[in-house]
Amino acid sequence: MNLDLKNKCALVCGSTQGIGKATALELAAMGANVTLVARNEASLKAVKAELSNNGQQLHSYLCVDFNEPEKLKELTQQFIQRNGPVHILINNTGGPPAGPANAARSEEFLSAFNSHLLCNHLLMQCCLEGMKNSGYGRIINVISTSVKQPLPNLGVSNTIRAAVANWAKTLAGELAPFHITVNNVLPGATATQRLAGIIENRALKSNLQQDLVRNEMLHEIPMKRFAEPSEIANAIAFLASPAAAYITGVNLPVDGGRTGSL
Repeated sequence: MNLDLKNKCALVCGSTQGIGKATALELAAMGANVTLVARNEASLKAVKAELSNNGQQLHSYLCVDFNEPEKLKELTQQFIQRNGPVHILINNTGGPPAGPANAARSEEFLSAFNSHLLCNHLLMQCCLEGMKNSGYGRIINVISTSVKQPLPNLGVSNTIRAAVANWAKTLAGELAPFHITVNNVLPGATATQRLAGIIENRALKSNLQQDLVRNEMLHEIPMKRFAEPSEIANAIAFLASPAAAYITGVNLPVDGGRTGSL
């Protein structure tokens, strides 16, 4: 099985922590030149230092906030002009705050739309020509199992994640003739800072101890544990590899069996 990513350039968003960081490390281990994207430059420098460097890899970073889509587009275009094509695009950014859909303000939907769907779209457009010209493209969106089964108290997230999933499925059909695949990875409950925040929020709203909320969540997972970020990264890395050339337009849950739909 060909998992070799040498001479491939990967742009990994949200790559200073959690799933994004684990993905950057895995892609680098497979030989890719990794460009980290996040808003905290000190954290970007720290992760860049962790990436393996065997003298053949050129790792870099872009420091930008996803609340500034046009700046993200400008910096990405400049990077590609200087360094050449991006072959692998990992769209990944922190989810919207928890809360019921009926109480969400319009600004919350607009903010989430901009930082998720719009930023994904602009990055895709920046990378598309290079992918077409090189005959190799992987666009992988890290979203949520909520696209198959909406999650309680995540109204804005459920809405925007579904929009991203349908955008990706549409793109998959459009870009397949150019040997570009577009897939979605749907993490289940994963041991990240976001999960800790969700547990804390649920505990506060229900006036329960965090350990009780955590155990209730674990009870819903057949494997009875949370995923490690590296386990989600493994699925992303496979889809980014040459071995996954004939897989496109799929929603892949990596959730320990929690999602109750096919």
